[in-house]
Amino acid sequence: MKLEEFFPYRLAVAAEAFSRRLQDVYSREYGLTREEWRLMSILDGVGRISSLDIARRTTLDKVQVSRAATRLEARGLIERFVPDSDRRLREYECTPEGRALYAEARPKVNARAQAMLSAMPPEAQVALEYGVNSLIDSLALDIETRNESAET
Repeated sequence: MKLEEFFPYRLAVAAEAFSRRLQDVYSREYGLTREEWRLMSILDGVGRISSLDIARRTTLDKVQVSRAATRLEARGLIERFVPDSDRRLREYECTPEGRALYAEARPKVNARAQAMLSAMPPEAQVALEYGVNSLIDSLALDIETRNESAET
């Protein structure tokens, strides 16, 4: 079998291409890396969250979370806390500046995602959504919100 015919490879290529096209928006216009964007997306609306919870909810490992958080903190977009209950743990929260930047960027990223999806026939969009949700369910992945493709 050719690599190009192997479903996991094709799925990874499509996901990476989709993500890179979204990255064009938040990177070019807002100077955020993919890891920073994902961290901001997780922090949006949740208040303070631990590095362990972030790693569980994304594909980011602890090192990626820490590095992205360091950069975002340096820009004044998030705050980092060390809880008294466990000094090894880190907790993060958006600053007002971070919430404002994310609130401005998210509609643009969502519009880019919708534009890419709209290039597909409506029935293919429905089938894709169903297929992705079924795959997530069959793999028992813990993803809270499945219909927000801009989180990639």
